Amino acid sequence: MFAMWSGFGRLAGRAAVVVGLALLGAGCSKDDSPTQPLPPKASFIAFYTPRDGNFEIYVMKSDGTGQTNLTNNAASDQLPAWSPDGSKIAFESTRDGSTSEIYVMNADGTGQTRLTHNVADDYGPVWSPDGSKIAFVSSRDGNDEIYVMNADSTGQTRLTNNSTYDSAPAWSPDGNKIVFHTSSRIYVMNANGTGQAPLMTSSGEDFDPAWSPDGSKIAFGSNRDGNAEIYVMNADGTGQTRVTTNITSDYEPTWSRDGNKIAFVSQRDGDEEIYVMNANGTAQTRLTNNPAADAAPDWSPLR
Repeated sequence: MFAMWSGFGRLAGRAAVVVGLALLGAGCSKDDSPTQPLPPKASFIAFYTPRDGNFEIYVMKSDGTGQTNLTNNAASDQLPAWSPDGSKIAFESTRDGSTSEIYVMNADGTGQTRLTHNVADDYGPVWSPDGSKIAFVSSRDGNDEIYVMNADSTGQTRLTNNSTYDSAPAWSPDGNKIVFHTSSRIYVMNANGTGQAPLMTSSGEDFDPAWSPDGSKIAFGSNRDGNAEIYVMNADGTGQTRVTTNITSDYEPTWSRDGNKIAFVSQRDGDEEIYVMNANGTAQTRLTNNPAADAAPDWSPLR
């Protein structure tokens, strides 16, 4: 559902990711040879999948290689979100009860720590651009509303207060605004919750908004043309352009940190798989190929 929804090998794969991330973040020290080349820059995509029997967080290189399990829990771990510096991943999990709570872990899967504690669901975390805050969705007040908290879980504050559900928050790159999904429309508000207003209207349901890194565009999903497809518009709601066209659903867009590509989920091959395309919709390429669903991609910073 688009808008809501053996041991050695795992350890070896995780070790490879640890080494890869360490190399990508490393630079030359003062003792390095001046002719020693820096490691090539790369980015990663986090996602979740039930390929191991239940939903777990995975990470892969942005070309689809190196798919590695970061969590290993009998409960569901879903909806990963990279911190702006690429050092951490926030996610939701039901591991401590029947409800979803927000957790955070290091980018290699270590240090998994619970941030929220509620009898209701807390889910869908997204980091502010400076890494100091996390916006998320909570049903603690009777229906789904958008909240914000400090990255250490303090200062949890409600931003929306509506009779309909509010979900899928996404920060503007300057941190001043949050775009989100409410009922069947995309809204925008100031980061403190004021100034809530519809960004545009359409004949269908619009969902899954994602701000481009330069702040000029917003990608989103919409079923206005009969089934879910990816669209891109200007940040003020103008210039809405369809960039995927399939008889099955495409949704959950996420921008590469250089703004040149968009990863997304598609059902075109019979189940949910992650694809990548140029920001204008060309060169659509499949990254995952698994009989289980792969969903909710989120792109790391280039490091």
